[in-house]
Amino acid sequence: MVSAPRGRRSAPCDPPRRDEDAPIRQVEPIIVADAAGGGREPGVASAARQPLRPLRIALLGYRSAPFGGGQGVYLKYLSKALVEAGHRVDVISGPPYPHLDPRVKLIQLPSLDLFENGLGSLRPRHLRSLANIIEWTSKLTGGFAEPYTFGRRAVRYLRQHRADYDLVHDNQSLSYGMLTLQAMGIPLVTTVHHPITSDLRIALAAAKTGWERLLIRRWHSFLHMQKKVVKQLRHVVTVSDCSRQDIARDFGLQPAGIDLVYNGIDTDEFRPLPGVARRPQRLMATASADAPLKGLRFLLRAYASLLPRYPALELLLVGKPQPGGKTERLLHHLGIAERVQFVSGITTEQMVAYYAQAAVAVVPSVYEGFGLPAGEAMACGVPVVSTDGGALPEVVGDAGVIVPAKNVEALAAGIAGLLDDPERRARLGAAGRERILDKFSWAVCAREMSRYYQRVLDANG
Repeated sequence: MVSAPRGRRSAPCDPPRRDEDAPIRQVEPIIVADAAGGGREPGVASAARQPLRPLRIALLGYRSAPFGGGQGVYLKYLSKALVEAGHRVDVISGPPYPHLDPRVKLIQLPSLDLFENGLGSLRPRHLRSLANIIEWTSKLTGGFAEPYTFGRRAVRYLRQHRADYDLVHDNQSLSYGMLTLQAMGIPLVTTVHHPITSDLRIALAAAKTGWERLLIRRWHSFLHMQKKVVKQLRHVVTVSDCSRQDIARDFGLQPAGIDLVYNGIDTDEFRPLPGVARRPQRLMATASADAPLKGLRFLLRAYASLLPRYPALELLLVGKPQPGGKTERLLHHLGIAERVQFVSGITTEQMVAYYAQAAVAVVPSVYEGFGLPAGEAMACGVPVVSTDGGALPEVVGDAGVIVPAKNVEALAAGIAGLLDDPERRARLGAAGRERILDKFSWAVCAREMSRYYQRVLDANG
């Protein structure tokens, strides 16, 4: 799952050496401390801390910054929850690197990181590495080779450190290197959040020119590898039933062969702040501004249509539009460029404070493999208006307002219904928090994942 930045930022990591042949560094991660307070249910937490047996787990991520999308969020919080469940966890990642709990070791696998450093960052020493050459050549021609090259580097590391781990858990690189690990006899679990084929279809549908469609297809060419690899993996798990059905359809698998462990929400960090006053005319959304998958264009049109009725209505967006991009042009076309507030580079604590001020959180996505924005808003006690894109109805359930995806009128009507009914807002906000505590906390996820790991180990003898 490759995602645009969410606009959330923690403290920066030390800059990596970008040479595959340089020594691989095992470092202590930079930490984003949990906020105090919040309510994880004691019964769930204690159950999660009693695994069948403690395991030594390697979690793999080809790019894992927590502000870079769902993959980084997944690694950050799953690794923390697994440690709390009694396991020992190492995160093995390419840049941009994650920020982890102090009990989790970060093992950095440096790459060229060309999306951050640019094509001009290539140096003669990088040519000693075939993975670096592949990465640079692919970027030069519009491709995205990071999942493939990360797999090569991960195999190199794990050949040297096989005895350190009971099990390896790959976070959707779906690279050929994972087949090598499997052939080595290493128990391997693979999370597929959703098939990137969904992103490809939506991006192609939003493209305006043939050249743009050509570039989109080239960037997504790593899908050929992922489709081949996933069919040969023995233990695939996903984060929602919707994703399970989509993965089976697009990758040619049987749904029964894909296991389900729901994502979690950190209910200690994402929590209500009773001391913060809500702004009754503020809408809030977290959306990658120029990613068609996130449906921001539909929210902007809905917001513009509501302004005549609610002239004081605010819209706060966590994200950053590309200068001169589609979102910026649409803002000016609708005449709302001065009305919409964008915030980016914020901490989790700041995000929670913004949620505490919001009257309604809106999730306009065309598709979500799970729906972290909805879950985080619900955990903060904010009433949610969400589309039915992908797995969002599984997360929101009856604790929010669900409207058809890509339907501006329905989205506006759902928002207006909550703005006009403060009692319903309060009721849904409380119900959303309770639903996340019951079904989607990371403690629940860690407990279920621990059981799944044990089944995989039993199957591997």
